[in-house]
Amino acid sequence: MSQLDVTSPDPNESPHLVDLEPGDATWPDILAVLQELRPHLTAELLDQVRAEGEGQGLRFTALFHQDRCVAVAGWRIIANTSAIRKFYVDDLATATGKRSRGYGAILLNALTERARDAGCTRIELDSGVQRHRAHRFYLRAGMDIVGHHFSRRLN
Repeated sequence: MSQLDVTSPDPNESPHLVDLEPGDATWPDILAVLQELRPHLTAELLDQVRAEGEGQGLRFTALFHQDRCVAVAGWRIIANTSAIRKFYVDDLATATGKRSRGYGAILLNALTERARDAGCTRIELDSGVQRHRAHRFYLRAGMDIVGHHFSRRLN
């Protein structure tokens, strides 16, 4: 578990970023925040995704404040023909009771800096069409809506 201090929305307490490792003891706390975005996610499914996704570059970074996970992101660096090298955020979730306090912005800003440091040309994510508050947050953060994501469920 590696930590990085970041600017705090509360001057009395400094939140810190943690790059999560497979055996990290905080995974149950992380899972609780991820489940707010992905209610279908169980500990077993998360373990499965982490095991398979690690080989595809999947990593998780969490923001802790007062020893609690307040936000978490799953991300990876992808080489493709559209961006050449992009930083893709699979999941970005802030705990319900901690939203609108600057934690999501701290995490997104840290990921943006990580993307720049890694030589990525873009930072991208998808967001469900019903997530209007999230869309306002992403637009305020300087992101643009640049396309439509199409999906077909496979049986």
